Amino acid sequence: MQNAQEFKINNEGENSMNIIYDEATNDDIDELIDLRIAYMIDDFGSVSDYEKECMEKQLPDYFNRKLGDELVAFTAREANHIVSVAYLHIIEMPANSILLNGLYGEVLSVYTRPEYRGKGICTQLIKNLIEYGNARGLGRIDLSATKEGYPIYKKIGFEEKEQRYTDMRYKYQI
Repeated sequence: MQNAQEFKINNEGENSMNIIYDEATNDDIDELIDLRIAYMIDDFGSVSDYEKECMEKQLPDYFNRKLGDELVAFTAREANHIVSVAYLHIIEMPANSILLNGLYGEVLSVYTRPEYRGKGICTQLIKNLIEYGNARGLGRIDLSATKEGYPIYKKIGFEEKEQRYTDMRYKYQI
């Protein structure tokens, strides 16, 4: 997305909102950190002080290194504040018969502030993300959907993955 898109959202019985869709820059890192922590609390129910401290320590460096390159943060803003965000992590792997250029994306940490939910903002962010992925030549975009997000992603065109393999993980002890 080269240019920001501006949309007016009318709410029944409320003032309309002017939502601007664009991509986050390094100037937005503080807000992205706050939204990441809000996402974690929303998804997991809570975040300990220690976990929050660790995230606040790691995230600035991560965003400075990755944002705009391997990580694109699609944002919706109102009054210059980010109200919703969706990340596209771009991954390169050796080319194969499914990914001929080896590029694919993974959607991470889609979050909308509670007072902005149900207004189509997330849907527009994901559409912008898909458009960007297409222009970038990604072979596919993957995501893991919550129960709340599933209908949104399904409506946009995401399908459940066929599982030929069993997902497994080795977890290091910290």
